[in-house]
Amino acid sequence: MVGETVITVVGNLTDDPELRLTPSGDTVAHFTVASTPRTFDRQSNEWRDAETLFLRCSIWRQEAEHAAESLTRGTRVIVQGRLRQRTYETREGERRTVIELEADEIGPSLRFTSVTIAKPPHTGVPAGSRGGPRPSAEDLFTRPDGERPVPAEGGGRASREEKDPF
Repeated sequence: MVGETVITVVGNLTDDPELRLTPSGDTVAHFTVASTPRTFDRQSNEWRDAETLFLRCSIWRQEAEHAAESLTRGTRVIVQGRLRQRTYETREGERRTVIELEADEIGPSLRFTSVTIAKPPHTGVPAGSRGGPRPSAEDLFTRPDGERPVPAEGGGRASREEKDPF
């Protein structure tokens, strides 16, 4: 999308992707990627791990189902998408803000392993289609603990159709 910064994160899944169905019927998978940068210390002549980044991610619809079927805890993955900031209110009334990665692509890293690709049967969705409009912000972040999102200041974001007609 125009004007959005796409980032790529390489790391390991901290748990199996959690597949859920939103109230509107869309499928979403949530997962966390742990990415630990390493640097070489010339004085000690050894590699050192920096602080680990734990990044919560979500992926939608058919990609969510494929991720849940294919990836497990500990799998080294490459995730590409856009950072999203959202604010929600806890049951105690506290406002919290989190940054998450809304993934467009996810796949296993082949750096330390090999995989076998199995193409699923054709579903009838046109090439390049994401399967319809994006779910509402309410559906986007429905949480199992019952916490609800708080609308962003100045209103919500535009729907996918308003931003990108394709």
